Amino acid sequence: MKASLEIDIGRLVREIEELALISENQPPVVTRVLFSDADIKGRAYVQKLCREAGLKVRQDAVGNMFARWEGRDAGAPAIATGSHIDAIPNAGKYDGVVGVLGGLEAIRSLQRSGYQPGRAIELIIFTAEEPTRFGIGCLGSRMMAGTLTAERIASLRSSDGHGLDFWRQRAAVEGSLDSVRLGADALAGFVELHIEQGPVLERQKVDIGIVEKIAAPSSLRLRLTGVGGHAGAVLMPGRRDALVAGAEIALAVEQAALNSGSPDTVATTGVFRIEPGAINSVPCAAHLEIDLRDTDVACRDIALAKIEAAASEICRRRGIEIQLERLNADAPAICDTRLVEKVVRICHDLKFSSLKLISRAYHDTLFMARICPSAMIFIPCRGGVSHRPDEYSSPEQIERGARALGEMLREMAG
Repeated sequence: MKASLEIDIGRLVREIEELALISENQPPVVTRVLFSDADIKGRAYVQKLCREAGLKVRQDAVGNMFARWEGRDAGAPAIATGSHIDAIPNAGKYDGVVGVLGGLEAIRSLQRSGYQPGRAIELIIFTAEEPTRFGIGCLGSRMMAGTLTAERIASLRSSDGHGLDFWRQRAAVEGSLDSVRLGADALAGFVELHIEQGPVLERQKVDIGIVEKIAAPSSLRLRLTGVGGHAGAVLMPGRRDALVAGAEIALAVEQAALNSGSPDTVATTGVFRIEPGAINSVPCAAHLEIDLRDTDVACRDIALAKIEAAASEICRRRGIEIQLERLNADAPAICDTRLVEKVVRICHDLKFSSLKLISRAYHDTLFMARICPSAMIFIPCRGGVSHRPDEYSSPEQIERGARALGEMLREMAG
């Protein structure tokens, strides 16, 4: 009879709290943008914990980290779990981190139980799940799945104009980017533990969410160039104000989502910067970044085309030059049905209530599903709040998620 897994929730919560203190902002705010000082320190902290657990740690050429527990069959494809530790500005302490540190504790619980995996178990800490640095999310898992061309990678720029190589060098990340892509036989399966980032589980008082499908994300980057001038001297009829054009585009983004015909279409103008940014100067330039997603890729694409058409028409009418770049328009991911049903059965055995659902937020599983059979385990978060300092999941919720993950890893690696 297999030994019951015991999660050391006290230790896990302490580690979550300790990692949250490694931030570019004062607590309770967590900010760890890719390859910032805080991100580099956070990576070192997680590597230390993994080595203390006896795991072999390596890093690939884009900074994805792998902590491996070797199995009896060294030649068999590994089973993987993991998530990310980078955090957008003004974020909380649980997004991604629960999947990384919870994944580590699930492995430690298996070790304490005396379990010996048949195939290796790898904990993956993905690079740049958040799009903060380059405007494109899931950079590490995208490259592992081979969905980015060399030209696209070379074109990536942060807001200060630096490319990926600059940031890799800053973080002492080396190697050929061609080596990041995983082979077809590298992994036998992947499962990610994550907070829901929505209110469904809490409202329905459900312990575990079991993801069946991940929504299709897309994003746009726009640069609008108008004509600046003195706020008191440039009369209204002759103005070519980049901010006003951008504001009209933001409203068009909202309308495209509201009128898409799908209740699941969501669109956000999450970045809006203007130049020169002086109260007495007409804005000469505006920079916008737009996030659009839906579980129905056809509805998403219709809304995306409407936004692009509206932006061009608004700028033409207002005499504004526009540069529009489609950063990504990804397909949805379908989680592996056998793994989904395995999570259902494990929850039943553990006497955890469960619910199958769709993830409207996207995660590294979106791209891992292109590499190997994949699944996601959600735990509730208070009020459905995420990407804010008041993001919260209780120790009891985290413990249940880590136990379910541990049982999944035990079965998948057996």
